[in-house]
Amino acid sequence: MGTPRPRARIEAGIQTLSFTPIERRLYGRRKGRPLRTRKSQLVRDLLPQLEITLPEQGALDPVSLFSFKPKALWLEIGFGGGEHLVAQAKRHPDHAFIGCEPFLNGVASLLDHIDREQVKNIRIFPDDARRVLDALPEGSVGRCYVLFADPWPKARHTDRRFIGPANLPRLARALQKGAELCLATDDAQLGEWMTDVMDNAADFTRVRHERTPPEDWVQTRYEEKGIKAGRAVIYMSYMRK
Repeated sequence: MGTPRPRARIEAGIQTLSFTPIERRLYGRRKGRPLRTRKSQLVRDLLPQLEITLPEQGALDPVSLFSFKPKALWLEIGFGGGEHLVAQAKRHPDHAFIGCEPFLNGVASLLDHIDREQVKNIRIFPDDARRVLDALPEGSVGRCYVLFADPWPKARHTDRRFIGPANLPRLARALQKGAELCLATDDAQLGEWMTDVMDNAADFTRVRHERTPPEDWVQTRYEEKGIKAGRAVIYMSYMRK
């Protein structure tokens, strides 16, 4: 049976900018197969240079993380293997990028891309993205990507989905007015859920909801895998009001 669409709960949960404190538990895998020697070395040597340490008090100053004054700050939540994040960073060298991913193997993969391609404008938070959203100054993010997130298909697990009533106020607070929230999924059930959530969000307005990617799209390996398996991708974009 499909996951029910709790429209009333969604509408009730995302009409204001107030949000509940972060739960201690972070769902999903933190580590997969043992890392090979090169990636283990990158985690040991390169990650400390790029890893974001959140302040104990006050807001995080994203500009201080970089050696240049960025034109804009973009954020990717759950960057997977890092291909999309690195490609966007290379396309926009005058922008600063923060990537959030708690899965160590994904972090190691991103570090490998960064090292091989000598990308200088990415910083990494290898933990819960909600902590970064809460620490960033209000209206500091110009664009945010949430691509091919875990669909959490069981009805009792829908609260674990990142795009949901608990996290939209966090995103709305961190995003600038007019900033873009870019979403994509090849899971039909999750696509329906995200459409419901976003279309009922008081702080966002729909810009794009199509089966074809935008012109500046960067395909991820997860997306490629889904397309080869015959799954249709939904590409969505919403603007912060």
